[in-house]
Amino acid sequence: MDATAIIIMLVVGAIAGWLASIVVGGPWGLLGYIVAGLIGGVVGGWLLNALKVNINLGSPIVNHIVTAAIGAIVVILVARLIT
Repeated sequence: MDATAIIIMLVVGAIAGWLASIVVGGPWGLLGYIVAGLIGGVVGGWLLNALKVNINLGSPIVNHIVTAAIGAIVVILVARLIT
């Protein structure tokens, strides 16, 4: 993985985490947004694949952001249920 891919992954994670924080509430800061977005990307990808849902919004980056945001929302809500 080159530096450009890592930067894009971090930016997508930050945007997805920020979107998740708007939906479920709570400002977490840049690091919190990135972590939520990266974990959400994994969970969202797995969840949408398991449900056989294909998001196609015209741009691969937008598709990844939406998928990661959905996953981040799910992770945050499950974490809140556990605690």
